Amino acid sequence: MNIVYHTQMAEQASLSVQSEIGPLRKVLLHRPGRELETLTPQFLEELLFDDIPWLERIQEEHDQFADTLRTRGCKVYYYTDLLADILRTDNVREELLNQVLTYSRIPDEQQRRIIRDYLNGKRAAELAEILIGGLRKEDVPRKDNEKRLSHYIRDGFPYCINPLPNLYFTRDPGTIIGTGIAINAMKTAARSRESLILNFIYRRHPLFAETRQLWYSPEDGDSIEGGDILVLSPRALAIGCSARTSSTGIEKLAARLFVNNSGIQEILVLHIPNARAFMHLDTVFTMLDFDKFIIYPGIEHSIQVFHLSPSSKKGVHIQARESLADALKSVLKLPALNLVPSGGGDYFTAAREQWNDSANTLALAPGIVITYKRNFHSNETLRRNGIEVVEIEGSELVRGRGGPRCMSMPLERESVGGFR
Repeated sequence: MNIVYHTQMAEQASLSVQSEIGPLRKVLLHRPGRELETLTPQFLEELLFDDIPWLERIQEEHDQFADTLRTRGCKVYYYTDLLADILRTDNVREELLNQVLTYSRIPDEQQRRIIRDYLNGKRAAELAEILIGGLRKEDVPRKDNEKRLSHYIRDGFPYCINPLPNLYFTRDPGTIIGTGIAINAMKTAARSRESLILNFIYRRHPLFAETRQLWYSPEDGDSIEGGDILVLSPRALAIGCSARTSSTGIEKLAARLFVNNSGIQEILVLHIPNARAFMHLDTVFTMLDFDKFIIYPGIEHSIQVFHLSPSSKKGVHIQARESLADALKSVLKLPALNLVPSGGGDYFTAAREQWNDSANTLALAPGIVITYKRNFHSNETLRRNGIEVVEIEGSELVRGRGGPRCMSMPLERESVGGFR
């Protein structure tokens, strides 16, 4: 069977991310789609949203984000395209559908067969949209099976297959570290199928053919999410221990990186307050340049810092550190660094703009970042500290509680000098 991929075979080069700030060359995005139209007030909490975005406007804003990346020399890939590519292979389609139906906890084989037959009648692109956008109970042909189908769905819940409205935050399911990848174990059931889909894309799509090292997988069980993982340099990471990332998950990842020639020799674990406003580390702290970071002011005093390094017994040595700034200077071999306060350091401005992801910046290159235009005071503070700020609209994008970094999974960044 001849398969036509959206991604050309010539683009099978090894993917690599050696830092947060190397010039961004390839990125994986998801353009918000029909899955957001499944959001209703009664299911917001379950699906991890605080509000209902306006689909047309959020797509316009996301398209602007993607266009901004392209104009800066970055190749953009989309989840739906890559997923449709692999669904054109019959055995992949069968395997993925079986796992999705298992995830969906449909108890009766006849019910699963009805749904599987319906989905198998869809073209690859349509099926990709359903696996992300969800399958409503009313869309499945019922006839004489109508009562049977209605029985297995809990009262008031309209889906056979749940939608994935959080997928446009592509940072969380997967992380390229060096030349390997972590397929992350998501904390909540609402997002667990995102990792399943990415795992299939990783194993089956030629774009990932040369990415051989798998640092973490959902089968590892302990939660870890990409918004908590920052690649500080070719030899150091910062990982947030947060509401979504567990200490055991961090230790598993660290042990694998240390013993498998990843290049990573030091990891700073930053234990941040467990709060919705501080969901991941990158909601309060991101890297801007070799020696500059934006941080939500005051949180550095609430963060517990631990230094992880390889132990002589092929394990992990853990040591508490007194100061975030000193720990960063140590692993980055810097004499000094600049922690730039979001909101200009004003408590009320910082709190308001942090809710709109002012600290969730995406580096396009050293000292050049994408931010939401609405965070005026934080953006001006960045400029005063020598950072080039590229603004995008985000009035609807931000309703999902995420910024430019959250919305992007870097696949390739150029290596840069300047790290010691």
